[in-house]
Amino acid sequence: MTVIGQSLFGFQAALQEAGSSFEEYLDTYYFNKWKSDTLYSAMALRTTFVTAMHQFLTNEGLFNLERVQLSPVTDPLAHDVEHTPNINYKGQRYVMTHSMIYSKLLSCHHPRIKGVFVDSPNIRLEIESPDRTQRGKYLIDFSQMDLEVRRNRGIDLETYLKEPEKVAKILTEDMEKGMDLFERMLVHAMTQLLEKNEDDLRRLGVAIEVPEQPFPRFRADESKKKYGRTYEQRLGQETPSTFFWITGLLRENYDLVYPYLRPEGKVRLSEITSDMIYNYDICAKSIIRETGEQTPALEILSGAVREWLYEPIVERLLDNGIIPARPVLFDGNIQNIDELGGYGPFLMVAAKKDRQGKPTFPETYGGGVGVERTLYAVCRGPEVKKVDDITCFGKNPDSHQIYLF
Repeated sequence: MTVIGQSLFGFQAALQEAGSSFEEYLDTYYFNKWKSDTLYSAMALRTTFVTAMHQFLTNEGLFNLERVQLSPVTDPLAHDVEHTPNINYKGQRYVMTHSMIYSKLLSCHHPRIKGVFVDSPNIRLEIESPDRTQRGKYLIDFSQMDLEVRRNRGIDLETYLKEPEKVAKILTEDMEKGMDLFERMLVHAMTQLLEKNEDDLRRLGVAIEVPEQPFPRFRADESKKKYGRTYEQRLGQETPSTFFWITGLLRENYDLVYPYLRPEGKVRLSEITSDMIYNYDICAKSIIRETGEQTPALEILSGAVREWLYEPIVERLLDNGIIPARPVLFDGNIQNIDELGGYGPFLMVAAKKDRQGKPTFPETYGGGVGVERTLYAVCRGPEVKKVDDITCFGKNPDSHQIYLF
């Protein structure tokens, strides 16, 4: 408490030196926002949106999973964050969850489980804008509707290595199932927003169009070649649909690349194209009610068919620089467990086989929908300028010197 108080004392002194006061700061960034009609409408939209996703996923037969906020291992991510917050407890160091990816995968072990979903907590200490501009879309503390669904295909390593055409056909079918599930969920959620929150949308000066299936699709490699680093925004300008897919982005170690291993060895990085990467993002735009203009596209969902076999899981972790060495398993133990950080328990489970020698790690597809990011994407307009505007306690790294709540 003393350390926090001393920090606030210094912050208050700096405000006084600049001719302001602590109360003025509170009024500007919290008190006035809490009383605003903008936040009232945003909270109403959030309630409908989250409830709609819960209802949809429950009706699909998925089970609700508890939240995991501390673990020895979390999503390593493929983009910059400052560091992973951690605490020591009962002789172990635990990290705070970047996302619940590993928890989702492990929870799908029971063969009768169709899949799981959870409104999961995420802590990502994003780096501030290098040129100190307001990017508008980042929060270091946010919610994500995470889900994972079993595929139950029974593909072992021999089949993976020796029957690539058969495996690729199955993976394509399963990726289509995953994309269809997310499309149907967003169609349901947007329909609910239109039916229940028209007054709130009108108050924010935006309109929603329920997207039609299938959403437009763009391959990442072709899009990057055509448009460069701003390809998300340029694709948004190219399509009239307010929701669209980008597929085949090379990133996290758990998003499936197939084939990654061949009988003769690993696939070279230079060989990997978007049609070998079984993942997908959804981008979304808002519609300005008065003019019909669409705002720039924002990524709101990331998902994939997942790596499921022990051997490629290990190779992906090695090649992404997440673990420094292959696990050495012997007599139910890991000889070099000290080298693996928090990945030792996860990799021991990933290596398990049943009595017939078949791998038991779940084959799944899944993804996560950013709750605040989606609301920001579809509500951006005359009233909503940045993601803070649709949150009570939004911790945008570009907005605040210090967070008071």
